[in-house]
Amino acid sequence: MEDYLQGCRAALQESRPLHVVLGNEACDLDSMVSALALAFYLTKTTEAEEVFIPVLNIKRSELPLRAVHLAEEDNHHHREKHCLGRGKQVAALSCQNLQSDSALEESVAEVIDHRPIEQKHCPPCPVSVELVGSCATLVAERILQGAPEILDRETAALLHGTIILDCVNMDLKIGKATPKDKEYVEKLEALFPDLPERNEIFDCLQKAKFDVSGLTTEQMLRKDQKVIYTQGVKAAISAVYMDLVAFLQRPGLLQDLSALCQAHSCDALVAMTIFFNTHNEPVRQLAVFCPQVALRMMICGALECSHSPVLKLTPIPTTHPDLQAYLQGNTQVSRKKLLPLLQEALSAYSDSGKIPTEQPEAVGASAEQADQGLDKTGSSLTPGLSQDEDDPPLPPTPMNSLVDECPLDQGLPKLSAEAVFEKCSQISLSQSPTAAVSKK
Repeated sequence: MEDYLQGCRAALQESRPLHVVLGNEACDLDSMVSALALAFYLTKTTEAEEVFIPVLNIKRSELPLRAVHLAEEDNHHHREKHCLGRGKQVAALSCQNLQSDSALEESVAEVIDHRPIEQKHCPPCPVSVELVGSCATLVAERILQGAPEILDRETAALLHGTIILDCVNMDLKIGKATPKDKEYVEKLEALFPDLPERNEIFDCLQKAKFDVSGLTTEQMLRKDQKVIYTQGVKAAISAVYMDLVAFLQRPGLLQDLSALCQAHSCDALVAMTIFFNTHNEPVRQLAVFCPQVALRMMICGALECSHSPVLKLTPIPTTHPDLQAYLQGNTQVSRKKLLPLLQEALSAYSDSGKIPTEQPEAVGASAEQADQGLDKTGSSLTPGLSQDEDDPPLPPTPMNSLVDECPLDQGLPKLSAEAVFEKCSQISLSQSPTAAVSKK
């Protein structure tokens, strides 16, 4: 693998025509590893002396937010190296990422995806879609069926760890792992018996996922963020790994939120905070930041009045203008399940253009009850979080980590931490007559 990456670097310097393997815009661990392993396989199995370059679908400045050490930084090929403009053909690992790269559609030779896709987003080329827990499973299958002799331990370890992380340590009770995911994890372990133990690699990657120490507010929001567009309206949805009460107390928060929306042309920003309380129970909270009153009311109304799923939202008092905060009682509603609600709210706003005359009645309890709910979880503020500085350095990348965010949900999960929270919530509910955090 190292020799291959050095060859990619040489090909870039020689200005040779390239083939590109493009991951999705979430650029989670699955996207990174799948692009790297598939490009490696295609280069090794193509008869002509052609080079396939794996491209991380992010800017160079965002690399530190993806806690990943796949290789030396100079061997990372990201959008700013202009690999895309030189590519003769493109293999994409998601149809969704081509929405913002529509100019590439005519050059796309193949698409591999492991999530349902909309036909209108598919380019006119072969599209392989199989609903498995991790795209790395499909890449491992391609390699082991096509040319198993090229697989080295380093590539196998990357695929192995990614599948385990995406499939929540292969826990069938959670439902992320499919029989095919299980099959290829076992095949990789059979070929390389010295691969790390599943529990060891899962715990390591999961720990890195929840480490936000040293991040500024902008970096926290950008670390695990998805963006949705609807008829000229754009919203960002970020997963934040700390208590919302602590997050709202960060110095200069409103300025940071405004600056982030302006820099990325977002009309609204939704933060979904996720953490464990002192009883090791999952806690979810929501914050909606939007300077446009009509749009903010539309988004909040859609979330408060949702019946499928019911979020069980309790308003959290806040003095911040342009921002509405909630405790989310239904902890099983992940960001993946929240996205369709936000999409519908943006569509309704675009279609009507009307300012609601009355904000829908909030689902949940009073502000006093919200305060009581916060008392149960407020003691578990994440310690050691750095404060924003005028010009803070980018945080160091953990040396023992492979992940970003992954993603949590769809995407992005996306890291499969989403499934972990859902499982923990199910366990908590099954062990007590009522949830420990009744209005979460």
